[in-house]
Amino acid sequence: MTSTGPWWLAENASLQALNTFHIVAHAPRLLHVADPEALPEALAVVGDGPLLVLGSGSNVLLAADPEGSVLCFENRDIGILEHRTDHAIVRAGAGTSWHELVTWSLGEGLSGLENLALIPGTVGAAPIQNIGAYGAQVGEFIHLVEAWDTQARGWVRLERDACRFGYRDSLFKHEPDRYLITAVQLRLPLLHELRLGYAGIGEELQRMGVELPVAADVANAVIAIRRRKLPDPDVLGNAGSFFKNPQLPCEQADLLLQRHPALPVFPGEDDTCRKLSAAWLIEACGWKGHRDGDAGVSPNHALVLVNHGNASGAELLALARRISASVLEKFGVPIEPEPRLVGARW
Repeated sequence: MTSTGPWWLAENASLQALNTFHIVAHAPRLLHVADPEALPEALAVVGDGPLLVLGSGSNVLLAADPEGSVLCFENRDIGILEHRTDHAIVRAGAGTSWHELVTWSLGEGLSGLENLALIPGTVGAAPIQNIGAYGAQVGEFIHLVEAWDTQARGWVRLERDACRFGYRDSLFKHEPDRYLITAVQLRLPLLHELRLGYAGIGEELQRMGVELPVAADVANAVIAIRRRKLPDPDVLGNAGSFFKNPQLPCEQADLLLQRHPALPVFPGEDDTCRKLSAAWLIEACGWKGHRDGDAGVSPNHALVLVNHGNASGAELLALARRISASVLEKFGVPIEPEPRLVGARW
């Protein structure tokens, strides 16, 4: 291993601890960067070959060993850049745990991120996927993204509109190898209208005995729901929800709902489409709790693929493809994976 102050390099490094599926994989070179200002120097050492950025690997399926180098950001600083009467601008390093940022912001009296509590992963990965849960998406609160532009070989600051956020989508997904996100700035309100009508949050607050909830109460309700529904990746390897909820034009969604009245349907990105529950579609095809060797589907949540021990990334990908094909055959609805696939295409 080569160590040079703000960055260090390991050869033929194991990635098993750097992906929440706990898949056995190796990187020819694993580059750790603690100080983003040293990034250009570190990149010059590994050269111009393929580069994969890994946070905690919570939204990645390693279907094969990555080619070239793997980059991990280790900067975990959080601070307030501006404090206004109704909001604050918060800056967090790319290596910061996302949930740590959520709890920190609530402790500072800021709101907005409460519905995104306990989502695994790092701050640097959050804009790429435009992570979302329980009616909220991170793109709503991003002020700007700080990144190294590998094409222009310079630093950029991309404001919210430039990030082109959509449902589980962003500029960074469409240009996956161009921007290396080093920090994220978020505009968080001091007072924020709580979102209580999604996926059982109101019922959970009732169980908690909370009549007049504040943002921290919503976060605690979300945490309780997620812990009950989703397996802990430290105990059972998984990457959370594996499939995105499909969006269909309103007319097509209405026809499907007529045939299957129990199908949960949610508002889409705009008035022309609606979002369907991928979990319901998958469970209706009989996959919940299914297992092929060590590759399986959680018995508690049909959206979650799990590694029972020694499943390879290729085996998990094969199972995902079978699930998707069965949903398409039964309902005529295509479903796509949320995680980034490394070493394979969908």
